[in-house]
Amino acid sequence: MQIIITGGAGFLGQHLSKALLRSDLKFDELVLIDVVQPLNSTGDLRVVCQKKDLSDAGAADSVITAKTGMVFHLAAIVSSHAEKDFDLGWKVNLDITRNLLEACRALGTGIRFIFAGSLAVFGGVLPPTVDERTVTTPHSSYGAQKAIGELLVNDYSRKGFIDGRVFRLPTVCVRPGRPNLAASSFLSSIVREPINGEEAICPVAPDLSVVLSSPDTVIRNFIHGATLDGKAFGEWRTVNFPAIAITVEEMLTSLEKMTDKKTRAKVKFKHDETISRIVTSWPGAMNNALAVKLGFQEDKTFDDFILQYQEYKKQDT
Repeated sequence: MQIIITGGAGFLGQHLSKALLRSDLKFDELVLIDVVQPLNSTGDLRVVCQKKDLSDAGAADSVITAKTGMVFHLAAIVSSHAEKDFDLGWKVNLDITRNLLEACRALGTGIRFIFAGSLAVFGGVLPPTVDERTVTTPHSSYGAQKAIGELLVNDYSRKGFIDGRVFRLPTVCVRPGRPNLAASSFLSSIVREPINGEEAICPVAPDLSVVLSSPDTVIRNFIHGATLDGKAFGEWRTVNFPAIAITVEEMLTSLEKMTDKKTRAKVKFKHDETISRIVTSWPGAMNNALAVKLGFQEDKTFDDFILQYQEYKKQDT
């Protein structure tokens, strides 16, 4: 069997590929695809890296083949970038998704299609806690694109074209590396940069409640969800990944506890209306009941998020 990861050069794509290679899942080939050249840092001969723009005509058809058994569709233009570049956001976040689904449909082999959704599908006035049945009213182009993508995956599954499942990701924190154009990028920066001795800007109020999951937990949940029988999801194949609800102030209190006051003091507050408008429209708390029932894992405390990032730092040195 062949497994494909789109967005294979990104942090989650690289992290997922390594976890798949260590897993008990049986496959012959793992294809990493991205617009920049993905890396095979493991040396595992099962890994194939392809630099390819999946928005090009015929690109999706050339990728999905008779040996493809599973697709992790992670590739996306992130929230603030999609908001700034309207046409590019729709081209990448919707058109590529539809092209991949059509390529899977054309084969007629029931490819297992795992779509990386987002809690950005929620927006505006929300109940105190959201679940899978909360109405999606996105307040960003990114959220709208993800909402349409998950509807497509559900409909293609209903028709029997694919064996699909949609996993709505909370903000993944703390991501190593440098900030990206995601509106939520600051949620990693206000921990990562101070630990690295740098100042960080927080563009929202300290009392803002956000929902987070750690990278390791997200990857474990991707693999768990990909290996579940499709019937386990019932008629609606969308699941919110488990997330903890925490305020920015509570994040910084944890940072201070796990480091010191000097480190926390490196976080400065400077309001950014564009970022604030996007992230304050997202849920502030999640009902994890369905995900837990299906066997997905939950993070426990934000202290563990910081410990996980510090472990990443050790591995990179």
